[in-house]
Amino acid sequence: MSRKIRVAIAGVGNCASALVQGIQYYVSNKKDSIGLTAYNIGGFEPGDIEFVAAFDVVDSKVNRDLSEALFSIPNNTPKISNVEKLDVSVRKAEVLDGVGRHLSEKVRISDEPAVNVAQVLKDSNADVLLNYLPVGSRMATQYYANQCLESEVGFINAIPVFIASTSKWQQAFQSRNIPCAGDDVMSQLGATVVHKTLVKLFVDRGIKVDETYQLNIGGDMDFYNMLDEERLEDKRISKTSAVEAMAPYEVPMRIGPSDYVSFLNNDKVCYVHMKGRSFGNIPIELDLKLRVVDAYNSAGVMIDAIRGLKLAIDRGIAGAIESISAYCFKHPPIQMPYTKAKENFLEFVNGRRDR
Repeated sequence: MSRKIRVAIAGVGNCASALVQGIQYYVSNKKDSIGLTAYNIGGFEPGDIEFVAAFDVVDSKVNRDLSEALFSIPNNTPKISNVEKLDVSVRKAEVLDGVGRHLSEKVRISDEPAVNVAQVLKDSNADVLLNYLPVGSRMATQYYANQCLESEVGFINAIPVFIASTSKWQQAFQSRNIPCAGDDVMSQLGATVVHKTLVKLFVDRGIKVDETYQLNIGGDMDFYNMLDEERLEDKRISKTSAVEAMAPYEVPMRIGPSDYVSFLNNDKVCYVHMKGRSFGNIPIELDLKLRVVDAYNSAGVMIDAIRGLKLAIDRGIAGAIESISAYCFKHPPIQMPYTKAKENFLEFVNGRRDR
């Protein structure tokens, strides 16, 4: 019988919805491994991921079964699976800075008292807590990281707040013999992985990159939340650092979320521009448009990250797991080209790399 990976979720938004629906999809379609590194990683299949706890602050989700909360307004990612009742009630957590000025216009905060997250994690025997809070939730992310430390639960940070990539937090998880991975999930084929791969391609082919930009628009609550400019500092750093690391010289660039367009729903549209010089100092330009369903674009990556972190737990490996972080996230402890990151991840899965 397969082992289970017991997962708790902080933030029941579109990404959580895509993850839970996606797991149900692959359970029902076992011959279909599109979107996953492999159907089986380290002995774990998608169906071995079991959700045991969930936290949110929005009135439309709190106290509802997770299977229902996934489809509650303002979530708007497409439905691909019928999710049966999971017997996991979404619990009210501390709000802290988890809801920004603009987002507060669209949602109502639950009046329920906040639960003791660490105790819920212990009672549910969770292996991993997955952080899916809105961008800019620094205090709330640090709060959940501390709850994992207190309850001895692994931590996966899907948002651009720097935990796994910061020495203070690395040491904290190492000292408690708990693994973590992050920061800021990198989609299967999203703006960041495409942009960094293109910059690396230009450099490897001898093209001098003179300037580049990446602009993104979307219509979900993530983009609406990011209308609060003050919440974007870490997001811009995360996306920019991933691209900067691919060039051995400084490149003028502007990268980051651009605007909210309501009718796009959970679609995200990215525009990448690159300008450089090739042989004989001859100019070359590239303009690319990428449109994806945002939540599903990262769900397969998260299934890989969850399975990888459970392997770390089973092997007694603590602290920030560099291979998982570099493969699955934009702002890992160590940046590397995507191909190298995947190689390291697979080596870790197969036991040939300790981190």
